[in-house]
Amino acid sequence: MIYEDLGIIEYGKAWDYQERLFAEALSCKEKELKPQSHLLFCEHPHVITIGKHGKQENLLFQEKFLKEKGISVFQIDRGGDVTYHGPGQLVGYPIFDLESFNIGLRQYIFNVEEIIIRFLAGYNIQSERLAGAAGVWIDTAEPSKTRKIAAIGVRSSRFVTMHGFALNVNTDLSYFSLINPCGFIDKGVTSLKKELGSSIDMQEVKIKMKMLFEEIFKNK
Repeated sequence: MIYEDLGIIEYGKAWDYQERLFAEALSCKEKELKPQSHLLFCEHPHVITIGKHGKQENLLFQEKFLKEKGISVFQIDRGGDVTYHGPGQLVGYPIFDLESFNIGLRQYIFNVEEIIIRFLAGYNIQSERLAGAAGVWIDTAEPSKTRKIAAIGVRSSRFVTMHGFALNVNTDLSYFSLINPCGFIDKGVTSLKKELGSSIDMQEVKIKMKMLFEEIFKNK
């Protein structure tokens, strides 16, 4: 896979770039050629995205108010509901040809969750999956304490993926109060910084996450 660190980039620009790589991969498949897989890492300025099945009521403030606060809003074509992206959050966009890895979409999502779970274990944070909800969670056995540390939302066509995951590293969690994150009203959100009590170097996070992607996603 080709890895790119896009740094801090506006959401719309990153989406346009994903779309171009996605279209190139689909074009290759139409020509019966093997597409190139790409792994993009970045951070975004404050933005709220609403997935194709998202409910408007999970956006708790009007878009005019949000834009006045410097928060963009995008209605997009990934799965999932409403989520927030912002500085201090690692966003990953794998544009992967799943046939190259000999897996389907369900296994792909499982693998991305596994990468995040293993990454967090390196900081002695126990995390896991939650039945019926994509992403990575902490304290799932205690519903009153269950909190989400990473969200996943994907679009796929002909086994090519786009969009991806958002891992809260040093994220300002107060912005999640503007939405019902992923449509949930009874579960909290957290970050690596909150769990550890100190900030983590984002470059360190990117290096470790990239290594885990290379370990788990191997071309067949």
